[in-house]
Amino acid sequence: MILLNLISKTFGDRQILRNINLKVNNGEVLAILGYSGAGKTTLLKIISALDTNFTGEYLFNGINVKKNPEKVRKHITMVFQNPTMFRGTVFENVAYGLKVRGYDKEYIRDRVSEILELLGILEFMDKNAKKLSGGEKQRVAVARALVVDVDVYIFDEPTSNLDIENIKIIEGALENIKKMDKTVIITTHNLFQARRLASTVAYMEKGEIVEVGKTEEIFKKPKDERTYKFVNGTF
Repeated sequence: MILLNLISKTFGDRQILRNINLKVNNGEVLAILGYSGAGKTTLLKIISALDTNFTGEYLFNGINVKKNPEKVRKHITMVFQNPTMFRGTVFENVAYGLKVRGYDKEYIRDRVSEILELLGILEFMDKNAKKLSGGEKQRVAVARALVVDVDVYIFDEPTSNLDIENIKIIEGALENIKKMDKTVIITTHNLFQARRLASTVAYMEKGEIVEVGKTEEIFKKPKDERTYKFVNGTF
């Protein structure tokens, strides 16, 4: 589904990504690991077609993303680490994606209610989204992504700085996506979370993908010493 070939990205004279090669298959759950500043978020923005200012080739189901980003964006949704709430209620925030796609009001009401219940925030439907707690806002952001039916769901550190209850709820929602054979890409600093959720793990360091492999292979027998040090907490 996703094919990246020699993707590089610079900001001024600083190189953020360097010769990234990556394949992501349909239905795969990929966790991207790495220290802060490794380039993970920048890579996610490129994969989601929000950033097309890069060198190299990115194909999404055979579509050249750099030439046709609009065609790709409708197939991907991304949740940022610090999501912004739109003005209005929780319902209005979550319903937005369905409204712009032209769904009728009855379907929107039912679908939004279903997703809010999944994330344990149905009771907040009529509350002002901007006045929610951090964990509640994160759940609304996840709901806003899940409410639409797309091919790829991308989450940038979706549970960072959240309490255990919120982490469990959001991870439960991600497990629900996995059951639908959707493609999921997640960045996380939580190694246990990556091991629980991902079928494949990529380790990034200094703008490069050091190693990609099946989850258990990466955690038990990584091929690169840098990966070994990261997953084992040795420096």
